[in-house]
Amino acid sequence: MASPETGVLAARARALAVLRIRSTALAVALLPAAVAVVLLAGRATGHLGAGPGWDLAAWIAGGLAVLSLLLAALVAVVVARARPALSPSVPISEKSAPDLYRLVRDLADRLEVPAPSAIALTPDCDSWLEDRTHRAHGPPRRVKGRADGERRVPEAPVLVIGSPFLWWMRVAELRALLAPVVAGTGPSAHPDIAAARRFIRGLDAAAAVSARARRPVRGLPLRFVGRVARLLLRAGREHATIMERAVAAAASERAQTVDYGLRIVAQEQVGLAYAGWDRLLTRVALPAWRMGRWPSRLDAGVVSALTELSRRDRLADGFASRLGERPACDLLEEPGAIDRAASLLAARLFHGGPAEPGPDWSPVGWNQYPEEVVDRKWRLEAARLHRVLDNLPASALPAAPPAPAAAPAQDPAPAAPPLSYARTAARTPGHHPPERPPADEPAMGPPATGRCEEQPLAAPGPTLARVIDRLTHDECAGDLVAARLGAEVEREEREEAARQAARGTSQQDAAIGVAWGDGMAEGGLPLFPLQPPRTGRELLADHVTAMVCCAAVDTAGATPGLDWLDGPALLVDGARRSDLGRPVLSLVDDGDAEPLRGWLTTIGVRPEKPVRLV
Repeated sequence: MASPETGVLAARARALAVLRIRSTALAVALLPAAVAVVLLAGRATGHLGAGPGWDLAAWIAGGLAVLSLLLAALVAVVVARARPALSPSVPISEKSAPDLYRLVRDLADRLEVPAPSAIALTPDCDSWLEDRTHRAHGPPRRVKGRADGERRVPEAPVLVIGSPFLWWMRVAELRALLAPVVAGTGPSAHPDIAAARRFIRGLDAAAAVSARARRPVRGLPLRFVGRVARLLLRAGREHATIMERAVAAAASERAQTVDYGLRIVAQEQVGLAYAGWDRLLTRVALPAWRMGRWPSRLDAGVVSALTELSRRDRLADGFASRLGERPACDLLEEPGAIDRAASLLAARLFHGGPAEPGPDWSPVGWNQYPEEVVDRKWRLEAARLHRVLDNLPASALPAAPPAPAAAPAQDPAPAAPPLSYARTAARTPGHHPPERPPADEPAMGPPATGRCEEQPLAAPGPTLARVIDRLTHDECAGDLVAARLGAEVEREEREEAARQAARGTSQQDAAIGVAWGDGMAEGGLPLFPLQPPRTGRELLADHVTAMVCCAAVDTAGATPGLDWLDGPALLVDGARRSDLGRPVLSLVDDGDAEPLRGWLTTIGVRPEKPVRLV
């Protein structure tokens, strides 16, 4: 674009094309009424001949006119009453962030565009303008002091800022990042562009309303409205897309004069902040959310995560040196309270948690995270693993190798009899129940004695040795345990989804100031699941890792810890041990326990000792 005005003109041309589609739809709806009026007027004035044919034509045209007007009124009413979808965000009043409002207004003055009407934060690494002038989104701004009453006046869009930006970016970087966003208020104030956007948003909301209609009485007319809305959306899709591109190009061109050099640096920080935010949500916050706890300082955690990233990654070297400058969160009067609200909304969006804290949904600080989340997570998963082992069906274990002294008396062919994981008295595969001895040898014969001497019985209770023995000596145990763990986790997730449905929907969010609009939260939460469902093998590896960590904590003096990039971590002598994954995978995938046994020996873990479970 040669200048911002060129982009605005291109956007206005596309907006007029969208409005022509609206006018065409209105003309089609009024066409039968116009034909009926012409027929009636012609008969009344005598310009049309009399006869039964003309009478029939007039009645048909009148009926079609009434039907088309009723259908047009139905579409217009649904489009007008449907609430356009809003991005869930935390509203920021001017009283709680006067410096931030002052920065945005100064930026708008430098760009010579209208200032945004309000500011809101969203738990995402993005920023945009959002039109919230619909009457369902709150009380409109009205002109005061008029004798003929108040009237609605146009409002500028709301500036939505990603909350991680405020904590990671410096004030100058945030101003440079917001420059092209704030510059978009200029084209947004153009009447034609604003009308085209309202038309498209209304159609989108009407299509969402019709999509969730279930009752037959309302479903039939709403399905008709949805079909008309989707038809008009398809007709105006290309024009609306090019219009938005032209608006963005005009805003970017206008922002070239404001902190251009800092904008390049700020864009680098956007990518870094997105990487740290995604890692923090998937590795750190998600385990806590699954346990009914939500970290209350997620945005502050982004700074720690990105600082740790800059320490590990030489490509990010130097980014942490910016921390000496003034952070953008200093523009808020109470950054802790706003961080808490944004963290709760993030849990709502990405996990589907309740809209408000409660007994089963309590906040957790970063200092309490290792003890209240990491340790409890490990012990819950270890308890689930042992519960699955107890409920496994009978399975045949392979015979142990013969003892050297009893070699001539043993028959290597027969295998050990079936054992039940739930009924095994000793937690080792070498124990035979006395009521079911092998057919070719007595119950207390030398083979059983030789096996017990070769592998001692484990102590009763949940032990790591029991898990290792099962996965090592039974080829089918891994698949069975993985399948049972998958079914158990799926059952728990269904129960949690039912509890979330019982807590309420978007009405609770509206009560605390978070609006959704039609078609956003009705389909169920979370809106943006963070991870795909884990496979059975992945679940088994996670549960075995949790059991190993519990044994290390209880028998080797290890402690649970928090890694800002990888989540729960095992600390031995104050240092994180990150070499546990390969030995566990060797046991889970190949049934080879020697790497894990070597790792346990190195750490000093005693697998035969019982561990404490939840």
